Amino acid sequence: MGKTEIKKLPEKKPFERLPKNVKPLHYDLLLKPNLETFVFDGKVGIKLQVDEPTSVILLNALELEIKLCVLLLENGTELKPKVELSIETETATLTFDQTIPAGTAQLIMEFKGELNDKMKGFYRSNHSNLQGEKCYCAVTQFEATDARRCFPCWDEPAIKSVFEVTLIAPKGNVALSNMPVVSESEDGDNKIVEFAPTPIMSTYLVAVVVGDFAYVEDTSSDGILVRVYTPPAVKDQGLFALHVATKVLPYYKEYFDVAYPLPKMDLVAIGDFSAGAMENWGLVTYRQSALLVDSENTSASRKQWVAVVVGHELAHQWFGNLVTMEWWTHLWLNEGYATFVENLCVAHLFPEYDIWTQFVSDIYTRALELDCLKSSHPIEIPVGHPSEVDEIFDDISYSKGASVIRMLHRYLGDCDFRKGMNIYLTRHQYGNTFTEDLWAALEEASKKPVKDVMSTWTKQTGFPVIRVTESKQIGDVRELTLTQERFCADADTAGDTSLWMVPLTFSTKSKPNDIVHSCVLDARTGKVKIPAAGKDWVKINPGTVGVYRTQYTQNLLEQFIPAIQDKSLPPLDRLGIVDDLFALVQAGHVNTVQVLKVISAMKDEDNYTVWFSIGNCLSKLRVLISNTDFMDSFKKFGRDLFKPVSQRIGWDPRPDESHLDKLLRSLVLAKLGSYDDPETIEEAKKRFSDHVSKKYIIPADLRASVYRAVLSVGDESTYDTMIKMYKEETLQEEKERISRSLGAFKDTKILSKVLDFAMSDEVRPQDKVFVIISVALDKGGRELAWEFLKHNWTDLHSRYEGGFLMARLVKNTVENFSTFEMADEIESFFASRDTSCLDRSISQAVESVRLNAAWLTRDRDSIRQFLESHK
Repeated sequence: MGKTEIKKLPEKKPFERLPKNVKPLHYDLLLKPNLETFVFDGKVGIKLQVDEPTSVILLNALELEIKLCVLLLENGTELKPKVELSIETETATLTFDQTIPAGTAQLIMEFKGELNDKMKGFYRSNHSNLQGEKCYCAVTQFEATDARRCFPCWDEPAIKSVFEVTLIAPKGNVALSNMPVVSESEDGDNKIVEFAPTPIMSTYLVAVVVGDFAYVEDTSSDGILVRVYTPPAVKDQGLFALHVATKVLPYYKEYFDVAYPLPKMDLVAIGDFSAGAMENWGLVTYRQSALLVDSENTSASRKQWVAVVVGHELAHQWFGNLVTMEWWTHLWLNEGYATFVENLCVAHLFPEYDIWTQFVSDIYTRALELDCLKSSHPIEIPVGHPSEVDEIFDDISYSKGASVIRMLHRYLGDCDFRKGMNIYLTRHQYGNTFTEDLWAALEEASKKPVKDVMSTWTKQTGFPVIRVTESKQIGDVRELTLTQERFCADADTAGDTSLWMVPLTFSTKSKPNDIVHSCVLDARTGKVKIPAAGKDWVKINPGTVGVYRTQYTQNLLEQFIPAIQDKSLPPLDRLGIVDDLFALVQAGHVNTVQVLKVISAMKDEDNYTVWFSIGNCLSKLRVLISNTDFMDSFKKFGRDLFKPVSQRIGWDPRPDESHLDKLLRSLVLAKLGSYDDPETIEEAKKRFSDHVSKKYIIPADLRASVYRAVLSVGDESTYDTMIKMYKEETLQEEKERISRSLGAFKDTKILSKVLDFAMSDEVRPQDKVFVIISVALDKGGRELAWEFLKHNWTDLHSRYEGGFLMARLVKNTVENFSTFEMADEIESFFASRDTSCLDRSISQAVESVRLNAAWLTRDRDSIRQFLESHK
């Protein structure tokens, strides 16, 4: 019963990459979007290199109507092919009556397409103009494989080319592309805007934007013109991102010792955007809420998020754009690396954010939570058909990738790491790489066996648990016997022979902030001697940098308790101990009560990130306990735990408080609200009422916590108030805050209205998914959201055409159930439906449900006993 069955993922679709006999050298691309009829006309002239004679040319095209296609040979001959479009393979096959000789040729195609509302390819979005009216814009989102929806092309990352773009746009509109404008002329009501040729680059990074935007601008210290484009009425909301971008570009130039190669950098806030942002070279597009900062209404956590996202996308200008992965198998090279580097630059610009401590709770922990599932995947996963790509934009490519690079950074040291990055970027600039190219450059710089060590982390699924099986004192030296094996959430590792080369580090009580010893464990078991350790605690993995769990013996674990209570153990180590222990509990290695005892000892904790980790553990436990009759005892435990810190930090911001205290206040009040703390809910109701009547405006940091607390006891009139606030709000961040709080209602009749509201035209397509997910957070809503998902499956699936919003919706709606019956029901529902691009997410969600059910079966009685006797 406790064993987790893993449904085999379906066979992959057959797929072949484009043939290499013909390749593009230069695209002349003309696009004319119509913002009233939502269609676009296009023309592309592609200079081709034909390497061997052929009568067939194969390239990518999807959802385009080809109106003209001719090939001009070097001798002036004009050939007209037969054109066959395949929706299944997303290709255009051009078949000629005669053989095209080797050499160069010019392919000219005229085409037409729809400015779709699917947030992929060339699509339409909207925002308000200065008069407050809705106005449309045309924008592109090509990663991973959607340039083919905009123009016929060789849409693979390794088939790089030069792009010369021309836009025909209404006179009053801004027209942008990757490069600066070289000429602009008028043609009736339109203008014709020509852009400079790009460097050689991949199709997925080509971008255009046409619409009504305002901008703020500045020049970075290394001479790059930076502009942030926003809806016309809110251009001041672009100033913070502008400040970050102008500082980040020179920081990266210095860190990599490679200059940013384009003359300008535009950042554009888009109303409808499926991801957070997209790193198109020289023209980065963002969700409004990932770029705009309103001095009155943006929370500290959101401002930090904007800094991180800007840092991430600009890191891609080097990592991804200048040097590009050869194929999507190596996506992690782009995403894992940018996720690591975003933190380097934010730590440099905003030391008060303490971003590396947050890295562990936000990124590292997420990676390990997903990667302990048997349905996880290696960092480098073979990708074939385009439908498989969206699913790997996940916590393995981003979070585990970044965590592994952070571990490597510590193993090599910053100096050799930077030297290796410079070798990698200069050697491969304007080219394409495999993961091994990065290892080779870092190995050259550091003289360490990078490839041997790192291949064990990128090519196999999962990570190890390091167990201390024996601890001996020999004079002042501590000798530990350590073993490693794969860590699985269901504890079943029978037959698993995975082995890692694990960079191990140690700290001791006398030197809690230093690494006193380091080594690499490359065997199943090993002995480690730690000098000058004394008889006090020895901590494995100080700073929680190594990508592994640690299991101590009971008496070694108990040695940490006083150091956790008096906080002589640093925050990242307090967090690491709780997090590891909780993972061991979920896997059934340790009883849940053991972690509850450690958490109980942390009442006087003062660090935001440690509290975040405790809150994360309790949220998972809540999922289980929501299926029992002792939820009230659990909520009382939560109130007792969070009450002292809430009394210390209070409701009102202090003028001298740190950034992390702001984050801590909103976290603690949110938790107390969710545990039905009467004082918190009463105070929230009072402040909400004053906020609605404009007598007092709730600080942005506290709004989400207050909204959820008030809604948890709210009725129909509270719902009406929230919807009115949502409709009147113009700031996208506040709209998201309101809509993502709506799932906090307990009344299922109101929650049904929330789900209907999610599907209404009031909610942007990019946000619908998150409103539905908010309903699935608690037990009553979870069942409702699941029924809703089943009922609206066809509509939702066609609306998002798979894609990662759909994957996120499915996973977050169902993964928190906790019965074996529910796992079977979910599996059988999806078995008879088209779930291409979602199979992995469904498999992971079902596995999580079975793990929850096994955990509850195992520990229900002991948890009940602990909570009911807890004083």
